[in-house]
Amino acid sequence: MANLPKTMKALRYEKPEVWGIVEVPLPTLRPGDVLIKVKACGVCGTDLHIHEGEFIAEFPLIPGHETIGEVVGFADDVKGFKIGDRVAADNSELCGHWQVGLFRQTCGFVANLLVCSFYCRRGEELLCEDFKAHGVLGLDGGFAEYCSYPQGRLFHISNLSDVDATLIEPASCAMHGLEKIAPKPGSHALLIGAGPTGLMMAQFLKHSGVSRLTIAAPGGPKMDLAKSLDAADYYVPLDRSNPAPQWEQLKKDNPYGFDIVIEASGSAKVLEDAINYVRRGGKLVCYGVYPSAARVSWPPSKIFGDEITIIGSFSETFMFPATVDYLDSGKVKTKGIVNKTFKLEQWGEALESIRNKSAIKAAIVFD
Repeated sequence: MANLPKTMKALRYEKPEVWGIVEVPLPTLRPGDVLIKVKACGVCGTDLHIHEGEFIAEFPLIPGHETIGEVVGFADDVKGFKIGDRVAADNSELCGHWQVGLFRQTCGFVANLLVCSFYCRRGEELLCEDFKAHGVLGLDGGFAEYCSYPQGRLFHISNLSDVDATLIEPASCAMHGLEKIAPKPGSHALLIGAGPTGLMMAQFLKHSGVSRLTIAAPGGPKMDLAKSLDAADYYVPLDRSNPAPQWEQLKKDNPYGFDIVIEASGSAKVLEDAINYVRRGGKLVCYGVYPSAARVSWPPSKIFGDEITIIGSFSETFMFPATVDYLDSGKVKTKGIVNKTFKLEQWGEALESIRNKSAIKAAIVFD
């Protein structure tokens, strides 16, 4: 790594809404780490939540959690990678090992013991108390010229362009949601929202037992894109100013509701109403990213009497291999989803494109 620069440009937040393009040292490699030169990093609604201080982010922070790059260096103990490999980065890091901790016995004696995350020991690593995520929580991310990741969190890609490959991380979140939903063959599903991760979810559902999929979302470019991707069987374009007639018609056309209703728009108001479209014995999935202060109100008698299962789906772990197979092979289509790209210096414009919804999906590119 002798030919690499000592410093790099990066987007850095000191606190919510306070950011700048700064010069910082290249990442220091830990044992097992791989250094990549970032080629592209996706921008999504989560980045807007981070900007506003609404998510689980810790500051100061270099954000960017949908990173694609080229291997330019690695620690001595790394295997399976060579200089020039194209890779997608799984942004999550879990404790994955025993950690030194303290346990106070009932007698008052304090002893050093080796302890691991309560959830990791139960095989629920996504819930790890020491959950870290590059570009979000505790670790710097891909809105920088270089970034480092553990070798176990990098995956080779071959066919996807750098820009389209930024969809692998949000698609992995969709894959995790699919695993939690576990649709039965022949299921009827309603997906509310046609954002990038929703379009990934829709295509996964069609590959996984859902025989009839309906997408309901505001009419416009996202719904047009959903149709071009053949993402669903039925489409309900909602009028932004008065969607009530379309919702009423959807109920008339589906009097028994749906086995699966996935709320992917991030609107708490829509989520609250979504339960009224769930078939008895069905599942309601909270899939959007909602403001921390958002609240919903559901009648317990309906959940109880209709035996409705309410599912939360957050992030992902171990979904990258399957997701790369689907996207890199072309079985799940990506064309047209990333419709705006920006340079790092255009971060303000990129963020605004997400806020005003002029971008279906945006990415920061470095070449």
